[in-house]
Amino acid sequence: MQQPTATVLVYSDDANTRQQVRLAAGRRPAADVPPVEFLECATLPAVLAALDAGGVDVCVLDGETAPAGGMGVCRQIKDEIFDCPPVLLLMGRPQDAWLATWSRAEAAVTLPVEPVEFAASLAALLRSRRAGSAAVSARA
Repeated sequence: MQQPTATVLVYSDDANTRQQVRLAAGRRPAADVPPVEFLECATLPAVLAALDAGGVDVCVLDGETAPAGGMGVCRQIKDEIFDCPPVLLLMGRPQDAWLATWSRAEAAVTLPVEPVEFAASLAALLRSRRAGSAAVSARA
């Protein structure tokens, strides 16, 4: 029997940043979360199309992407996407933490991606998403 996977959307216009995210998370960011599959997006329209299609468990958004930065994209999807997945925001500077709060991201880490910190943050969001899904199933 194949184990279910979690889909992680990675938004960045920089292929190196997307690669850092994939390498930091690995195939499974923690033993108690499912293996992850990555859905890479380099443009805002691609992000919106992927979220509209459904099946995304966590979004990783690069705050340094241009022209649509991850912080603005985060705020937009929180307003526009029903049952929006949790967001892990990649920030250029620790001083931008207040912008991560403004954008309504559930977690934020600084660039360059530090593997242990990133994997722990991603795993926490995957756990919260799974717990939220279980609560909805129990109520149905």
